[in-house]
Amino acid sequence: MTSSASASWGDLLRGRNGLRSLALAGGVAVHAINMFIATTILPSVVEDIGGLPWYAWNTTLFVAASIMGSSCSPLGIRGYGLRRTFLFALLVFMLGTVVCALAPSMPWLLFGRVGQGLGGGMLLSLSYATVPLVFDQALWSRAMALISGMWGVATLSGPAIGGVFAESGHWRWAFWAVLPVCVLLGVLLVTQLDAEGRDRDAPREAPLLRMGLLVASVLVVSAASLYASWVVQAAGVAAGLLLAFCLSRLDGRARQRFLPEGAWSLSHPLGRRYAMIGLLSIGVTTEVFVPYFLQVLHGQSPLYAGYLSALMSAGWSLGTLLSSGRGSSGAARLLALGPILSASSLAGLYIFMPDPAAPAALLAVLLLGVGMGVGVCWPHLLTGVFRAAPPAQQNIASAAITTMQLYAIALGASVAGMVANAAGFTDPGGWQGARQAAWAVYGVFAVAPALAIRLGWRARRDGV
Repeated sequence: MTSSASASWGDLLRGRNGLRSLALAGGVAVHAINMFIATTILPSVVEDIGGLPWYAWNTTLFVAASIMGSSCSPLGIRGYGLRRTFLFALLVFMLGTVVCALAPSMPWLLFGRVGQGLGGGMLLSLSYATVPLVFDQALWSRAMALISGMWGVATLSGPAIGGVFAESGHWRWAFWAVLPVCVLLGVLLVTQLDAEGRDRDAPREAPLLRMGLLVASVLVVSAASLYASWVVQAAGVAAGLLLAFCLSRLDGRARQRFLPEGAWSLSHPLGRRYAMIGLLSIGVTTEVFVPYFLQVLHGQSPLYAGYLSALMSAGWSLGTLLSSGRGSSGAARLLALGPILSASSLAGLYIFMPDPAAPAALLAVLLLGVGMGVGVCWPHLLTGVFRAAPPAQQNIASAAITTMQLYAIALGASVAGMVANAAGFTDPGGWQGARQAAWAVYGVFAVAPALAIRLGWRARRDGV
């Protein structure tokens, strides 16, 4: 048993621990890199097979399916063991990837994205959940840091893979290129994970009805975005809010809660933290349209546009790194200033993204600022959730963070698609449609982090 005092990176990365680390990091990397690949190649996809009105659905369905996949993975660990559950998730992801690579039309591509989301969501959840099951406790923090670091790797490699294939006119090969990595990951899973390993503390049942309501609230908004009528669009938003309200009522009476007590109320510090997580995450979902706007409005190449769009995620990581060591007084200031930075950066994109003469360097700074505004708050929001939760429900509170983040991203992508389509993204389409959509998307989405500003200032008085 490795003692806490002597635990090192060498202990984690040597021998069988190293191979297990590679397997778990690979599960997150496959999911994360695929997200950036898909975002980068999507303008080339719609140019080839059509489906511009469904543009935002690629992110919405992928993330919504990821929510369902992540919620089912604990049951798989309990019932079938680590290896079988991991391999099942990987197989589902690979089948979805094959469908995407072969898709003759946008509906087929979306079907494949659902498969990728289900499998990828399971891989993401399993990678984190497996750490305490295969490593000594002294190595947990380093293992978590290594796995989380795969998002940074994805920020660098995903746009490169997608951009190279998109520029060569072979976007389908961007999907095929992921499969050999999946095969290598499968070999690691078979050889390094215990076939009979189970987590007996995992829940016996998943809150499928409540998860279904969560996903349905996103899908009705996305469905309404396909209609030109403002009445239908407003009805879709109202139906989504109604389903979310039903979820909150069901969860409040459930024996096994989805969110801890206080999470559904803005009068409670915990509810304010979750609201900030959601509002800041929604602001970042504008990333899905960045490659398209840069290519159509600014004439950028797919590779360059992919890397510029990844600056939001890079800023998130950078902001988290810079702010993670702050004390309580510094953290309180960052919770107040982060939403201001994110909102003002989105407001800047509202002004300059539709302008073809805007310098690329200025757009890069603004995109980085959107992510950094989230990142400087992020570690303090997470610790605030843990501290504000009732002592007996801290595990539920921590586990719900990822689900709420994914939900906010899926909902944000749905609303972004609705706003863009209503502004002319598909009609008139082309350069003028992209310009009108850019104004609308960034103008509307600057409101989300702006709403979080008051919550951030309030957090300074919460004491958690």
